Amino acid sequence: MVFCMKKVLWNYLKPYYGRMLVGFVIKFVGTIMDLCLPWILAYMIDTIIPQGKRNDIYVWGFVMLVCAVLALAFNVLANRMASKVARDTTETIRHDLFEKVMWLSSARTDALTKPSLISRLTTDTYNVQQMLGRTQRLGVRAPILVVGGILVTLTLDPVLTLVMVSVMPLTVFVTYYFSKKSVPMYNTLQKAVDRFVRLVREDITGIRVIKALSKTAYEKERYDNLNKEVVRLEKKADVTMAAVNPATNLFLNIGLVFVVIVGAYRVNAGYSEVGKILAFLTYFTIILNAMINISKMFVIISKAIASADRIMEVIDVPQEMLTEVCEKMESDGAYICFDHVTFSYKTDSEEPDLSDISFSLKKGETLGIIGATGSGKSTLTALLMRFYDADSGNIYIEGENIRAMPTRTLRKKFGVVFQNDTIFADSIAENVRMGRTLTDMEIKDAVAHAMAKEFVEENGRGYDSHINARGANLSGGQKQRILIARALAAHPDILVLDDSSSALDYRTDAALRHELSGCFSETTKLIIAQRISSIMHADHIMVLEDGRLIGYGTHEDLLDCCEVYREIRDSQI
Repeated sequence: MVFCMKKVLWNYLKPYYGRMLVGFVIKFVGTIMDLCLPWILAYMIDTIIPQGKRNDIYVWGFVMLVCAVLALAFNVLANRMASKVARDTTETIRHDLFEKVMWLSSARTDALTKPSLISRLTTDTYNVQQMLGRTQRLGVRAPILVVGGILVTLTLDPVLTLVMVSVMPLTVFVTYYFSKKSVPMYNTLQKAVDRFVRLVREDITGIRVIKALSKTAYEKERYDNLNKEVVRLEKKADVTMAAVNPATNLFLNIGLVFVVIVGAYRVNAGYSEVGKILAFLTYFTIILNAMINISKMFVIISKAIASADRIMEVIDVPQEMLTEVCEKMESDGAYICFDHVTFSYKTDSEEPDLSDISFSLKKGETLGIIGATGSGKSTLTALLMRFYDADSGNIYIEGENIRAMPTRTLRKKFGVVFQNDTIFADSIAENVRMGRTLTDMEIKDAVAHAMAKEFVEENGRGYDSHINARGANLSGGQKQRILIARALAAHPDILVLDDSSSALDYRTDAALRHELSGCFSETTKLIIAQRISSIMHADHIMVLEDGRLIGYGTHEDLLDCCEVYREIRDSQI
């Protein structure tokens, strides 16, 4: 964990070392000005005032005023510079983390979980930012106040300084011990926060289902249980670190009592002076506050160490889905070819999710895929787009193994509508465009091809009309047509429609199939459907069952030779 924090400090703070050095110098000067004030006060009480020289009193009073103003100005300036460094550094960390999350393989995303990634991008980066800001502000000022205060008090009264310093080792030990103990606790806490974020995300996303099934009380109980778990872990970690401040106060106050007692005897015996004792008590208060700030800083550092470990765990993930050197295949006219492909989501699974899948498609052909839920339909297209790598076998596009193709090049070939795909809170046009360089005419054409022109133009919505998050203000069929328009907009080489017409009426579904066959005749299409009517006119139909290919051919062929396909047809008719 500490190693990860060192990497954060070295890799991300390195560009700001110069700015930090200037800030440290400014903070140092401002802190020295603070330390000068009690010394000047003691000098005035013990030396200037007894002489009765009013002009000297005014001069030294003016010096105190200058020191106070400089201390204020320099500390404010240094704090602003520290905040800017913390802000800019965290921005870079958050950018790199987000970029890495976007390029993580699906298998790695599944392992880390989406709620955990959200938590790392938000809570963990915030903890690191707090640490960077506080350590620059307090990490310079507080140690200077402690060390400088001790050095100045040595010039005032060495005996009292030794009394004060004698309690310092106890405060250092307490701070170190509890900080070391709290880091694993904060790491466990962040994992519980991940689970909490997942539950909240699920409940907010499915709030209509929860209300419709009258499961509000059940979800509230789940929420309360997990919330209590988070509170319990947070309390445990905070209580552990909360012992630092009272212990520090106790030891330093005990030292202060001894300082007052010894100081009183020394003044009474004539070994010290009242002004020195007053200055000494002021310095002791400064040192006390500095030690308290250091202990608070260790609380923030403990959280940041745990967060830095979680951040670097993602950033340090080795590059996945690398381009490999693979032999080309003699295509024999095949545009897409699966060659004995087997795949399991779990490495230790006895039954693969896809087993020994082989087929080929020519350019412009349409493959319909049908089968029961969990039969591997979506998995097949995920392998084709290389979201996962097959355990065995090979996949080819135009005779080239997809492992040999750069990921960006491969996925530019696709237009895809996933099962339960996402509508963003933006205009209809931007949901279709998705950041691509598409003209307004291309967007309008895509909407027309997707049979969405009717409700976009004729019902008064318009292309600039706003869509709520997840398409909450659209019907199921309208959402699917916007998603299909998005997939068609760039005229892809390969079109994947994963159960994307389930909410369409039969008339619209038929019109969409006609549009695809006419205007996208050169596009190779893979259509996953539950309705036979959506795929019965495809060039090839694949029937999957428990990850195995049990039927492949045309609609008529399968009616003759595939019992499962006939059963599906009969149940739907």
